[in-house]
Amino acid sequence: MTQVTERGTPLQEGPRHAARRRSPAAAACVLGGAVAAGLGLGFLAVLVIVLWISSPYPDSGPGGALHLAAGLWLMAHGTQLVRYETLSGVPAPVGLVPLLLVALPVLLMRRAARLGSASGDAAGAEGDEVLPAGAVFSAVTCGYLTVGAFATVYAAGGPMPADPLSAAWHVPLVAVLAAAGGVWAAKGKPLGPLPDWVPGGVRRAVVRPRYALALRSGAAGVLVLLGGGALLVGISLAWHGAEVQNSFLALTGVWSGRFAVLLLAVALIPNAMVWGAAYGLGPGFALGAGAVATPLGLEGAAALPRFPLLAALPAPGPGTPLTWAALALPVAAGLTVGWFAVRRARDVSCGETALTAALGAVVCGLGMAGLAAASAGPLGSRVLAGVGPVWWTVGAAAAGWTLVLAVPLAVGVQVWRTRPVRSAGGGVEDAWHDPGVRELRWEALRRAAEPLVAPAAEAPPAAPPAAPPVVVAPVAAAPPVVVAPVEPVPVPVVPVVVVPAEPVLPAGVVGARVLARRRPAP
Repeated sequence: MTQVTERGTPLQEGPRHAARRRSPAAAACVLGGAVAAGLGLGFLAVLVIVLWISSPYPDSGPGGALHLAAGLWLMAHGTQLVRYETLSGVPAPVGLVPLLLVALPVLLMRRAARLGSASGDAAGAEGDEVLPAGAVFSAVTCGYLTVGAFATVYAAGGPMPADPLSAAWHVPLVAVLAAAGGVWAAKGKPLGPLPDWVPGGVRRAVVRPRYALALRSGAAGVLVLLGGGALLVGISLAWHGAEVQNSFLALTGVWSGRFAVLLLAVALIPNAMVWGAAYGLGPGFALGAGAVATPLGLEGAAALPRFPLLAALPAPGPGTPLTWAALALPVAAGLTVGWFAVRRARDVSCGETALTAALGAVVCGLGMAGLAAASAGPLGSRVLAGVGPVWWTVGAAAAGWTLVLAVPLAVGVQVWRTRPVRSAGGGVEDAWHDPGVRELRWEALRRAAEPLVAPAAEAPPAAPPAAPPVVVAPVAAAPPVVVAPVEPVPVPVVPVVVVPAEPVLPAGVVGARVLARRRPAP
């Protein structure tokens, strides 16, 4: 130690410098996550404060409005709120989340993760150590969840506090998924190999094109169902236009109250789309204890409050041919899944196509089950304990409809695309015009024609110039000897053309005829 001190030998400080280089980028990511959460809270707080100021009869002061804004922010993550001020005195849970409200924290968190990844890359360009994707994800999520914990504690003193257990897993779930999507998008949306801890069989199975087609076809089926659900909701709103208008005007006579009702109705439009899709699939959706709306009719008495979207429900009683027409929606979804499950490759078997369509149906069922679970929830403790579609029935119906329709259609399309062309005469298979044989014929003809084209004959080397005659001086009176140069004899070059005995054709090619397609006899 004395020698080191006297000689002034510097100690190694590499890790400390590396930590200092990495800390600014990590701190910026943590701050970005906190800012994303603060922006969401601020937006809802401003909206609630504006409605509170414009209300002629506010129930509480600005503190109560801010507590309510914190509760709404937690509700945007799927957290269940609890309403204690009820007529029966029993606390009533409020878990029906407007799905459009979920877009606010998701977009803000995704943007924070993308900006954090971009700042890490910029730091690497300046010479500092690049922050890895995992560190960016962890830092942004940590900052966001810190603000979420404070918001949960703050909302506990409001009129509608959040359920702590519900907030403990809903807020982290939304934050993790949104942050992962943002980091993945910032890195260029890579589709590389899975990590090493994943079993080898799973890694090899995932890279097969079957699963990509199944995901694409299942997503197409979900989009068709959602679009059909939106169409059903729009038709029902137009059909019951008078009832919807009366319900909207009867709720409140103040413009601020009507504006709040309008905002809530717009936020619930995605929920209505999912409910419409569940209605078309057959299981329908629950309107309280003992009331279910299906294409076959509305059973029971709906115990729902007056609301514009609920005024568009069909009348109680058995269904009509107009409501039965909603069953065309799952038919369209099944045909869509089957069409998108067909590969354009010619060497795909019918079994592979059927398996891809079946997997697409499973993906469609899982997607609809998740959307149905997210769009439903309780509005009370007794009769309104379950409002909306039942997730497992909707998922099973979506998977069943699409499986029954998609597999036969996919196999039929695959057989049609790979069908052999029949001759115009007697209906016998013409192997010369089978799909894919034309490409094989052209490839065989190209390979066979290569030896027919002889390479250009190289010109013979130029003869050296003739040397002048050499005169040898006479010796002992001998006559002079003149040695003339030897002229080169030109050798004619004959081009050799190599003609193959018979071109070798690949298997499955009938002949090597260079003919056009056979036209049917007039």
